[in-house]
Amino acid sequence: MSAGTPPAPAELVLVRASDAEVLTHGPGSLVTLLTDSDATGGALTSNRATLRRGVDGAPPHFHTKAAEMLFVLDGSLRVLAGDRVLTLYEGDTFLAPPRLTHAFAPAPDADAEVLVVFTPGMDRFDYYRLLDRVNSGEADPAEIARSQQRFDNHYVDSPVWREALKGRPVR
Repeated sequence: MSAGTPPAPAELVLVRASDAEVLTHGPGSLVTLLTDSDATGGALTSNRATLRRGVDGAPPHFHTKAAEMLFVLDGSLRVLAGDRVLTLYEGDTFLAPPRLTHAFAPAPDADAEVLVVFTPGMDRFDYYRLLDRVNSGEADPAEIARSQQRFDNHYVDSPVWREALKGRPVR
């Protein structure tokens, strides 16, 4: 290798849109699985969230081991960041470091398309599959609570988020 030549990547990761697994997170909410940590050598996990107007989105939670980045591809997104509620618009990026309570849903009267990236990678695809099974009635919602440690997805109550969602239009 000559000076100035970057090293070759350990392994190429390519996910074609037509090959990506699409799951229902809830009515009006889809999750397209892109890369899980086993495919990226633990570097990252990613998905695309499609959130239609009025859906609940991701409730307040935090992670202990990974940061979660949200990049708004289209529409607008309401985000809880600790005790603050922010609105993100197309092209905006938000990063929740480990242990920061966060949540997200489409902004009032809006849809949102969001790229979600965890770093370092976390085995999350089975978590999204569990949400899909709960949504379709194939799994007990209590399984989500029991899986918090396994998937490093710790749910918490947030009066700030509850207040922010009051009075929003519901589908």
